[in-house]
Amino acid sequence: MEQSQVTGVRDEIRSTVLDAAARLLAEHGARGVTTRAVAQAAGVQPPTIYRLFGDKDGLVDALAEHVMATYVAGKSVSVARSSGDPVADLRAGWQLHVEFGLANPELYALLNTPGRGEPSPATAAGIEVLRTLVRRLAADGLLRVDERRAVAMIHAAGTGTVLALLGMPAELRDPGLAEAMFGAVADRILTAAPPAPDATMTTVAVTFATVVPELPALSDAERALMAEWLTRSLRVSAG
Repeated sequence: MEQSQVTGVRDEIRSTVLDAAARLLAEHGARGVTTRAVAQAAGVQPPTIYRLFGDKDGLVDALAEHVMATYVAGKSVSVARSSGDPVADLRAGWQLHVEFGLANPELYALLNTPGRGEPSPATAAGIEVLRTLVRRLAADGLLRVDERRAVAMIHAAGTGTVLALLGMPAELRDPGLAEAMFGAVADRILTAAPPAPDATMTTVAVTFATVVPELPALSDAERALMAEWLTRSLRVSAG
């Protein structure tokens, strides 16, 4: 059998296993996703799971990427592509995150289990998209905190919002909670408009920090020192 055929067979088996895992998760919850149960549902031997994914965490990580890719593919919005309005892009990303969590409660809970260790590749990819969205805000002079703080606040608020909603009976969920939380975070991290000539030093520093890595006249050491000064000034301003 040629290498391309071997790869094709492997990909087909992998897809079958992930489809089986997704069905078990939807029908029986997180407890139903065991390597033995998934292997049986997919019609393969348990060692196949380990060869393909390494261990159960690897299977869950791959399942998350599989389900997330399928979910996002069905949406008309692409948060990775700029619409020209960075605040609208951030809102769209927030809404997509909340909708995905509510549509996939068991998987979301698995990905956010305390003590799980390193973030799953799907979670890491989501955070990277968030960093891109925040960078657009900073470049337009719309951040009142530094980028790292903004990413951490949005991620924490988004995760907390989804977990709080999932912890309520569906009929008792506040439909406006997610939007209210977005507004609360946005009020804390965003300025009302791009900086004017008399803008505050904090806003100017946040905006300038986005271009420091690309300044051609500075050496690597000078860029690092400038970035450190800006970060220090932002922390002092934030108190």
